Amino acid sequence: MISMLRVVACGSVDDGKSTLIGRLLAGTGGATDDQLDYARRTRRGGSTIAAGAVDYSLLTDGLEAEHEQGITIDVAHRFLDLPSGRRVIIADAPGHEQYTRNMAVAASTADVAVLLVDATKGVREQTHRHLAICALMGVRAVIAVANKLDAVDYDQAVFEKLASEVLAAANGLDMAASVIPASAVQGDNVVEPSPNLPWYDGPTLLGALSEWEPAEGSRADDAGGYRLPVQYVIRADDFRGFAGTVIGAPVRRGDAVAVAGSGVASRIDRLIGPGGGDLDQAAPGTPVTVTLADDVDVRRGDLLTTPEALGDGLSPATAYSATLIWTAEEPLRHGRSYLMLAGPRTVPATVTAVRGRMEVVSGKRLAARTLGLNDIGTVELATDTPLCLDGYQECRDTGSFLLVDRVSKETVAAGMVRHALRRGRNVVRQTFTVDRDARQELKGQRAKVLWLTGLPGSGKSTIANALERRLHAMGLHTYVLDGDNVRSGLNRDLGFTPGDRAENVRRVAELTRILLDAGLIVIVALVSPFRTDRAAARSLFPPGDFAEVWVDTPPEVCASRDPKGLYAQAKAGRLPNMTGLGQAYEPPEHPDLVVDGSGSPDEVAEKLAGLLQG
Repeated sequence: MISMLRVVACGSVDDGKSTLIGRLLAGTGGATDDQLDYARRTRRGGSTIAAGAVDYSLLTDGLEAEHEQGITIDVAHRFLDLPSGRRVIIADAPGHEQYTRNMAVAASTADVAVLLVDATKGVREQTHRHLAICALMGVRAVIAVANKLDAVDYDQAVFEKLASEVLAAANGLDMAASVIPASAVQGDNVVEPSPNLPWYDGPTLLGALSEWEPAEGSRADDAGGYRLPVQYVIRADDFRGFAGTVIGAPVRRGDAVAVAGSGVASRIDRLIGPGGGDLDQAAPGTPVTVTLADDVDVRRGDLLTTPEALGDGLSPATAYSATLIWTAEEPLRHGRSYLMLAGPRTVPATVTAVRGRMEVVSGKRLAARTLGLNDIGTVELATDTPLCLDGYQECRDTGSFLLVDRVSKETVAAGMVRHALRRGRNVVRQTFTVDRDARQELKGQRAKVLWLTGLPGSGKSTIANALERRLHAMGLHTYVLDGDNVRSGLNRDLGFTPGDRAENVRRVAELTRILLDAGLIVIVALVSPFRTDRAAARSLFPPGDFAEVWVDTPPEVCASRDPKGLYAQAKAGRLPNMTGLGQAYEPPEHPDLVVDGSGSPDEVAEKLAGLLQG
């Protein structure tokens, strides 16, 4: 028997999750007298609970906004003890589609899902979505509750139809499922068997939770040995320890240990618990500090594990296949760089391909180029820095990550690693004797990037030409990357959607990095309308090597020039993705220099030359 059972309660809005959990709490002694008294005296607007009766939903909904709206928004965690003595943590997940991200978090640590289905409404799209998310999050067991059977006169035919649909959906996701008829409001079959259901001889919900045990071999977290992501490196006189939380399996003093990435091996010399005392063994979930028998280079973000785990494939990679649950209003943009949070590591990551989107009702994978709010899809992504990640099915903690927008810092997706891509493990960066410093010295200059951004027609290319002419006359080695020129060759396969624009900027930034390494002064003239993409470009370069220049030319001047006829086409409706008209232009918030492109290009070039010298 596992000592702690983690349960996620899910289902559509108003299916009765909070009331059901409240019944469980009250029936097992998990609610205090004060809480029950409050639930007797308090009523939400529109409540149909009789005066003096307990509104069990109030025992779980913690936010004032939830009380006002009568729905669950945040994830409420409650504890109860089963008759067997096993401790249960129940996460009451929000049912509204808007809060799918909260539901995914609740499912990420669960052993069992309790899925409510309103018998008066039947299986809905959100029911399928929650099943799919639970399956993706590694929850293999579902106890479905056909709730509100009192509203259909405890009709056995209604229950059997609903149960067959739920079982078919769970089976399609390779989940073990059972279905229990119940009424949370009336208390039928929640804690005690109900006389209103003479045709049902199965367990109550409490009984099903008490009887549940993990299937043989289903707890994959134990299979690969322990994991210890290093959160802190603790240094003191004659002491160097590595602090983190044990994951997957117990760790013991004297165990062999290896640093994932470098592969350097040693043994655990000391195992120090959260109270400061030495331990012989630490269970998963225990915060510990370890010291090693040998002087090994270990840094924050490194992963300590067993040598056998490295032999089983836990090696550094820069490309992964993953499943994403997209949680942002703005859709995923192919080629855009995000921040990837994986344990203690935060690294830039780019979605290089969208391989498909899951249709939550049928479970089929559909073709897709992007992902929208609450979509579930399979993608390939690349990281700037090698990471050691498990497959999510092998270890949840070291196989999961978040994607965060670089500018807004909004979490845009929850990700589960499927596997490392072969190319991500076979590509190793090479170093050469002749480096950037040697090339700069030979040219007698300091390499730098000037990134000119602005509306179409703002004068970026004209200014770049004037600047390069001036620098060339000074004997400096330069190169201009112009938006149109790049699109005529390297990026000829890209269009002007936000995703294609992100990929356009990414490729230009990578090419710019190569030219900078060659010791050149690189002038980029690119609309690059989105702040996130420009921030990703800047992040590729060391501080001081990249200067963002906003060519802030009045829109009416840009339109009057219209050198390529773009504004005229956009006004005629033939150019829907025109920056500044069909698509937004996001001006830089903190540019290194702002220039007006409506003036003399030579005067602007003189200012830019000064920026280079500074």
